[in-house]
Amino acid sequence: MAKVGITETICRDAHQSLIATRMTTEEMLPALPLMDKVGYHSLEVWGGATFDACLRFLNEDPWERLRKIRKAAPKTKLQMLFRGQNVLGYRHYADDVVEYFVQKSIANGIDIIRIFDALNDVRNLQTAINATKKEKGHVQAAISYTISPVHNNDFFVKLAKEYESCGADSICIKDMAGLLTPYNAFELVKKLKKAVKIPIQLHTHYTSGVASMTYLKAIEAGVDIVDTALSPMALGTSQPPTEPLVATLQGTEYDTGIDLNLLTEIAEYFKPLREKYLASGLMSTKVLGVDINTLKYQVPGGMLSNLVSQLKQQGKEDKLDEVLKEVPEVRKDLGYPPLVTPTSQIVGTQAVLNVLMGERYKMVTKETKGICKGEYGRTPVPIDDEFRKKIIGNEKAITCRPADLIKPELEKLKKECAEWTEQPEDVLSYALFDQVAVKFFEQRKAEKYKIDKDLVNYDDMTHPA
Repeated sequence: MAKVGITETICRDAHQSLIATRMTTEEMLPALPLMDKVGYHSLEVWGGATFDACLRFLNEDPWERLRKIRKAAPKTKLQMLFRGQNVLGYRHYADDVVEYFVQKSIANGIDIIRIFDALNDVRNLQTAINATKKEKGHVQAAISYTISPVHNNDFFVKLAKEYESCGADSICIKDMAGLLTPYNAFELVKKLKKAVKIPIQLHTHYTSGVASMTYLKAIEAGVDIVDTALSPMALGTSQPPTEPLVATLQGTEYDTGIDLNLLTEIAEYFKPLREKYLASGLMSTKVLGVDINTLKYQVPGGMLSNLVSQLKQQGKEDKLDEVLKEVPEVRKDLGYPPLVTPTSQIVGTQAVLNVLMGERYKMVTKETKGICKGEYGRTPVPIDDEFRKKIIGNEKAITCRPADLIKPELEKLKKECAEWTEQPEDVLSYALFDQVAVKFFEQRKAEKYKIDKDLVNYDDMTHPA
């Protein structure tokens, strides 16, 4: 048995899960040279919601963040999360945008791209897989793990085999809601190790409280790598803490070989940041606890806070239990999609509407119609014809890969954002978050103008005519 690899998530998923992705690049950078010495399998530092948060909330260029991280941690592999044909956005993009995004991600420092699709529709991963292979990156194809009458270990093994035949270099079991229990993890990993010849990585969240035990059983079954977060940003809706797992495996056949003293030193750096986030209210104590009902309702932490927020806006917080009971019903109607971005938001919002309207599907969102129409891809279970007709009427359903219907759009996007472009990557920021990106570009231009103006004024003062 080889030593267990650790992917550290503190610079991406940990703070996405606990503080809505608000850690700044400047807050991360001082710790990165030390993290580079640890001997991690990889550092997960980019993708997911980091791109959106950089532009929308932090006034940061996400590409510049990646370049700075690469410079600060030159030895360790950098990893990102990629939403298949959605890239890092919320719709399907044309293949030329997907390919260009992959090319630029790897050129700016990414080594491993973890690619997933909310419906586990392999067709939605293929372009990103091919592009990553072309750029000599490592393709990690992710299984969006969920539980339903059709989702079982045999289903996931079949999916993993498909991923391997599509060119995946490794497989990730992506348990976004913390639903994978210890003994089931043992069985799933055993079956996967038997079925495929590539490494298996496990990603989970502590939401239901079983995650560290799940990792231990998965490690005993032969999992190659696990995702953890340093303790100041672990637990709750984040990942299991890194240090206790490293300590647990010391001196065993699974020993990670990682120095606990070094981890402690890095954790000390992040502790004051945790206190700062707690004091500001950015980190809520609500996301730090354990809720075993996660296993019952299968609602990821971020989705739960979203449901509460939607009900609060309507003054209907007392309806939460009804909504949580409605979520599995909507999910069943929509063909049992795993609950991960964007399907978690679609199912959750429709469940809220069903409860608040007092009648199921009296009001239907355009996204719910999109799933019924096939705009997001193939659902795990075909949607009932009668139900589909109720939602989209006589509209024709899409049966091909949805992106086959999207014309190349990169050149058009380049023209649209030409006036703001300062680097080739800007077109990709614009493609994903158009108006949000434009606002960022304008701020960037204003700041640059101010700096240039200040330099001219300083020059005038130091060199009088």
